[in-house]
Amino acid sequence: MRRTSLAGLEVFLAIAREGSLRGAAASLGLGAPAVSHQLKTLEAQIGVTLFDRTTRSLELTAAGRTLLEGAEPAFAGLVAALEEARGAGSTRKGALRITLPWSAYRIVLAPHLADFRAAYPEIRLELSFNEALVDIVAGGFHAGMRLGDRLSPGMIATRLTPPLKGAYSASPGYLSQHGRPRHPRDLLAHWAIRYRFISTNRLADWQFVEGDREFAVDPPAALVFDSFQAVVQAALAGHGIGWSLRPVVAEELAAGRLETVLDAYTPEHPPFFLYYTEQNRRLELLRVLIDFLGERRG
Repeated sequence: MRRTSLAGLEVFLAIAREGSLRGAAASLGLGAPAVSHQLKTLEAQIGVTLFDRTTRSLELTAAGRTLLEGAEPAFAGLVAALEEARGAGSTRKGALRITLPWSAYRIVLAPHLADFRAAYPEIRLELSFNEALVDIVAGGFHAGMRLGDRLSPGMIATRLTPPLKGAYSASPGYLSQHGRPRHPRDLLAHWAIRYRFISTNRLADWQFVEGDREFAVDPPAALVFDSFQAVVQAALAGHGIGWSLRPVVAEELAAGRLETVLDAYTPEHPPFFLYYTEQNRRLELLRVLIDFLGERRG
């Protein structure tokens, strides 16, 4: 339906409701000539007369009654939908869909999730765990969380953490049986639990620093996963040495279930960021989460 038809339909419904052109004009804040013109345009577009008009009366025709019965509830629904859409960007109620890797959940969200739900019980977080790079627009997400070196181009990004230390770790039982590597090259004689990128199908490099020199070691893989959660679980089970972000395994390290190796050679990694489109910048649900996490980080 063309734009003029929608305007004409609103005028038609107002005339039927008020019983006169003058009454419809007053309710719509229009002049009587404008109302008359809109009605004539609508009748011309649909090819029927909607009112029998005399100098003293205005009565619906059979076609007018048919249109009124069908259009009145439909138009009311359209108005309600428009009002709901107008308020969607400013409400603190509804679903907020975020894609993120498990490590971001464990570091950024999990420690504060109970407080967030208590503060904003009407916001429903819908979290989709995915280690791969995700097109949040195509996936229908409001935002995503990724490390700073893996952000999608063209996105607005809000930093969520400081730079993050990595950790090469293994269970005490594994280290007791196989010994502790003293230098990254010693890893070539150990069982390595490796991560494979989903997007590129490439094994993640094991990066190290020594003085001003950065270098990589490619130890033979005893196990390969496309999930960092699985890497940590395999290390806990004694299957070898695995890499993760240090805050991810902080509880396991504190409890003695894992021990780190090669700390002096282990570099930092970029912070986690929340990324989102320009269109979602003013989304109140997203702004609430950003402010909440900013307060916790502060």
